Amino acid sequence: MTIADPLVEIAAALEPYGLVPRGVFVFGAGDDAPRLSTGVSARSVVLIGHFGSSIWPYFTRWRRAHPDVDDPLDAWSKAVLTRVADAVEGQAVFPSDKPYLPFQQWAMRGEGLSASPLGLLIHPEYGLWQAFRGALLFDRVIDFPSIARDNHPCDSCAEKPCLSACPVDAFDGKNFAVGRCRSYLAEPQGRVCLDGGCLARLACPVGREHAYMPDQQRFHMAAFARS
Repeated sequence: MTIADPLVEIAAALEPYGLVPRGVFVFGAGDDAPRLSTGVSARSVVLIGHFGSSIWPYFTRWRRAHPDVDDPLDAWSKAVLTRVADAVEGQAVFPSDKPYLPFQQWAMRGEGLSASPLGLLIHPEYGLWQAFRGALLFDRVIDFPSIARDNHPCDSCAEKPCLSACPVDAFDGKNFAVGRCRSYLAEPQGRVCLDGGCLARLACPVGREHAYMPDQQRFHMAAFARS
């Protein structure tokens, strides 16, 4: 078996759902590796996510069959990744699990991503139009070269339109005024973001062609407004 074989198997199991393996790394001696249900510490983590709207047709089909589920995207992610984990002899974990696991740090380490001025991780090709839905933990080494990115896409963006596009100036490059954003979304004029997507996110020029489908953007904005 070659080093790549486990990832090939994982990728094949994820493909029917529009998901892909993303960052991969092996926990080192100084890492606070999470414990598996068997009681042993995890040796490897494979982050699972998507680019653009690749998951959307599969999720919407599932959602039509499960119309009364709370937090449907999280429920779908758990249903899918738990099934995939069983198939590849791993253990699925999720950003909503408590105690919370450091998914953002894992993504930065495993895929070489950095934070944008909006606080979201930015990908050099897909920009802000990508996400992580969970991760698979393994009690064995799944080795894969870490991805080192030489340049942060925001470094060459002098104007940073993402910071000036928000109608209520909720972003300052360091902090996000969550309450101000939610208050605006609850007002009639907030429909421009609630229906059309976050204007700050849409202003980013990186990966604009991979922007989420309109109904996907509306779904995420409505979920944020309710949370």
